[in-house]
Amino acid sequence: ADIGVNASFPPAEIDAEKAVVFEEMRLVEDDPEKFAARRLGQLAYSPHPYGRTILGTHEGITALTREPLQRYYKKYYVPRNMVLVAVGAITYAEVRAAVDATFGTLPGGEVTRAALPPPPSLAGGRGVDVPRPEQQAYLSIGWRAASTSDPDTYAVDLLTYILGDSPSSRLNQTVRERERLVFSIESNYVPSQQAGLVSVGARLERANLERAEASIREVIRRVREQGVTEAERERAIITAESHYAFDSETAEGLARTYGQGETTWTLDNELQYLDRLRKVTAAEIQALARKYLGDDNYARVRFLP
Repeated sequence: ADIGVNASFPPAEIDAEKAVVFEEMRLVEDDPEKFAARRLGQLAYSPHPYGRTILGTHEGITALTREPLQRYYKKYYVPRNMVLVAVGAITYAEVRAAVDATFGTLPGGEVTRAALPPPPSLAGGRGVDVPRPEQQAYLSIGWRAASTSDPDTYAVDLLTYILGDSPSSRLNQTVRERERLVFSIESNYVPSQQAGLVSVGARLERANLERAEASIREVIRRVREQGVTEAERERAIITAESHYAFDSETAEGLARTYGQGETTWTLDNELQYLDRLRKVTAAEIQALARKYLGDDNYARVRFLP
């Protein structure tokens, strides 16, 4: 509780932390797969705040002083804006007593957030090519998808598993194994409060960029038109169950899962996630492929060696 609400921000510590953030920025930019995914998010959401870089900009961090940092901290780091999760060999009474003696003595605080407009449409498509010093090219494609509050979230999750989560996925089998257009390929889905993003990322030779993108779009077109098999649906559910179990097998992992559920979703939704996922049908997965993964509503980032 003391660390959470009583930080003093000595100027020397701020300068030291700035150096850490700058190094984190460099590390992200030096990892082409991570950096391509980040550039895709910026392109897909801009000018919405979701498109802002998570670490900020070099200019913004350089100019940051103690006063605005302290104001932000005092505004948002208050008990009414916090979730505390305890996992381990302790009782509720023990936790409650400790919380009452620490956080319970603090003023609750009031947190108001400005209303945000919805993210802009991707109709017509967006694209950017980025020159890079690597020897290989990187391709990232993203479609706007369901938000965290949308029931579509569960079917979109399974759709993403089917498309590119494992060696047996559609994209891996077609674009990597059969056509040999990429060295690696995977899909991902990040739901946010206002809108999610389904993405496909691939590492490949520059000469294969156009054909690889066309092949990816063809795989998705077949899902839209022909749907997915029951075997694919069942395999995707098993994969989701294993990922969930892996994320929650430690006390730290379970606490993080519950904490993220309560702060970015709801704990009830988190606890019912797998049950709701198991009820998704193959027809629903196909319907959401048609709804979200169109031919003219995606963003594309290409890293060119």
